Amino acid sequence: MSETLDLLVVGGGPTGIAIGAEAKRAGLSTLLVDRGPLAANLLDFPLFMEFFTTRDLLEIADVPFSIPHAKPTRREALAYYSSVVRLYQLPLALHEEVKGVTAEGAELVTVSAGLDGERRRRSRAVAVATGYFHNQRLLGAPGEDSEWVRHRYLEPALHFSEHVVVIGGGNSAAEVALDLWRNGVEVTLVHRGPELKRTVKYWVKPDLENRIAEGAITAHFDTVVSAFGDRRVALESDGRRWQVEADAAYVLIGYEPDIELQRRCGIDVDPETLIPSFDPESCETNMPGVYVAGTLQAGRDTGRIFIENSREHAPKIVGHLKRRLAG
Repeated sequence: MSETLDLLVVGGGPTGIAIGAEAKRAGLSTLLVDRGPLAANLLDFPLFMEFFTTRDLLEIADVPFSIPHAKPTRREALAYYSSVVRLYQLPLALHEEVKGVTAEGAELVTVSAGLDGERRRRSRAVAVATGYFHNQRLLGAPGEDSEWVRHRYLEPALHFSEHVVVIGGGNSAAEVALDLWRNGVEVTLVHRGPELKRTVKYWVKPDLENRIAEGAITAHFDTVVSAFGDRRVALESDGRRWQVEADAAYVLIGYEPDIELQRRCGIDVDPETLIPSFDPESCETNMPGVYVAGTLQAGRDTGRIFIENSREHAPKIVGHLKRRLAG
């Protein structure tokens, strides 16, 4: 087991990078551990995605996001966060999955598993900032694990001239449906609610509603998927059942935080809201020395916390830790 770190960060996304950079600025030793590559959540975004958030609201650790236009692309964001890591020389342990955290005296022991086997690291504090994009919600319908049924969307070119069924009524489903249609794909949208969610972006919602009204995109509201089978999507609505043929289907119904990891780190999580027990002023959880940051703080309400409004978590955590270490 190596020397004791001041702060071990679980998660190598924007929030984890912000916490690590803040720790380095404060003179604390730190390490970022992630089960995938750096900023893995951004890698799962559509290839040509443009952020709704402006560049200034994505900046962390006083590092300017220097691009000539207001809204960064996925590729620019990946380059930016990598540059923050290089600037602050943040130590990384990538492709290494954290299994849990336990207390041993005044220190915490984090157990992880990587390509080289199990690792145990000591630290004075741990910050959990794993986000939720790796944990998609599932319908639970038979056949959902079929190869042609997907839960992540990359680009429309994969489906030119095909028929694709998009399941969901939020931002992701709405944007994907429009992107596919504008790139030569026949699209059917299926949503269990009576209409698109009110949280759909104000410029996306009327666009999609107009495409549905003119018949360019077929939509089935108040409709659920009962099964996927043999390139067919079985639908049900008000006692009526029918099937829609499809070359591919995208289930885009949101994400949920990884509550099991939090519990293995000693964090109490509300079973209904999935909100962890933490102090909003310090981000420290019920487990002394263990902090929670980023979208995990929102529990099921994943639309409440984003990259831009979770930037304040890093200085809160590091400030609280420095005061604690100072005694």
